[in-house]
Order: sequence, then C-alpha cells, then structure tokens
Amino acid sequence: MSRTVFCRKYQEELEGLERAPYPGAKGQDIYDNVSKKAWQEWTDHQTMLINEKHLSMMDPKTREFLTQEMEKFMAGEDYEKAEGYVPPSK
Repeated sequence: MSRTVFCRKYQEELEGLERAPYPGAKGQDIYDNVSKKAWQEWTDHQTMLINEKHLSMMDPKTREFLTQEMEKFMAGEDYEKAEGYVPPSK
C-alpha cells in the first residue's frame, strides 16, 4: 500500500512521494505535505518555464525564482506561466 499525505495544493489525502525530492528541511516539508500528483504537475510546469524562458539552472537567481514559483504553485497562489505557451493539441 502506498503512503498518503494531506496535499497542500489539492487539500485532500492523495498518494505521497516515495522519497524527499530535496535534501534538508525543504525536502522533508515537500515529502510530508505534497502529493505525488502535485509534484509531477510542478516538475512538468518547471520544465516548461525553464525551456520557454530560456532559464539557466547554473544561475542562482534562476534557482531562487523557481523555488519561489514552486511555493506559489503548491499554495494555490498565482504563479508564473510562460507567455504565449499553447499546450500541444491531443
């Protein structure tokens, strides 16, 4: 049986992550309070932001920006979106 968490984003019990995605307190907080579904949606969105905005993960400002956007995303607040992005049609 998979473990469940009360997901910060969806405000309901959902399947949790298998392990913390970051080291330290931030990773433990995500592990304890973010569902696998919400984390996957965030990583997909983060990848789109990196690609569409041509961000460099070598830049500490980019990493800080993405951390702030992740916190907004998980809290259900208004977060950065790629301008002009149109999802592929199915």
